[in-house]
Amino acid sequence: MNEKQRMMLQDLIVRYPKLESSKSDITAAFALICDTYKKRGKLLVAGNGGSAADAEHIVGELMKGFVKPRTIPDEFKEKLLKADKVLGERLSEYLQGALPAISLVGHTGLSTAYLNDADPVLGFAQQVYGFGCKGDLLLAISTSGNSKNIVYACVAAKAKGMKVIGLTGGTGGILKQYADVAVIVNEYETYQVQELHLPVYHTLCLMAEEEFF
Repeated sequence: MNEKQRMMLQDLIVRYPKLESSKSDITAAFALICDTYKKRGKLLVAGNGGSAADAEHIVGELMKGFVKPRTIPDEFKEKLLKADKVLGERLSEYLQGALPAISLVGHTGLSTAYLNDADPVLGFAQQVYGFGCKGDLLLAISTSGNSKNIVYACVAAKAKGMKVIGLTGGTGGILKQYADVAVIVNEYETYQVQELHLPVYHTLCLMAEEEFF
């Protein structure tokens, strides 16, 4: 972690003092994210309700520029121009660097087909099995830590040779047993846990962007 990243983390704690107890786990989660991307893995993100919205939010911050410009490499710009001079020029101007991330909460056709044909509680696990590869990372979000579909997804991730970050609250619930790193924020009410989750994942995204761009 460089000095700017340390300042980002410290700023988080200053603004949200209740996260002091989670500081070491946030640091460990950042290390897992960096390791995954340095080894060309990807991030899968899952959650329910408000945490489903958070999953989509996280992917949005990673797959395009967050606070920094993410100009694509000149080498790829040349390939775009070679593929099509006119369209490639526009693509090379507007495409942004991305950290590969997939939200598992969106795929409506797949998820509704699976819940109708198989078992709704295994929907995230099915996607982890289909999308996940050894070396990938699952960010599993559950405010209680006891969401059954999230826990099943963690088991599938472990079987695929993936690491798991749990983002939760309260006591950490069952999720902490399956997470390589469990970021357990110091709140118990669902909405209050979610209010702390957002600055945590924003900071992780900021730190990741600083690392790779």
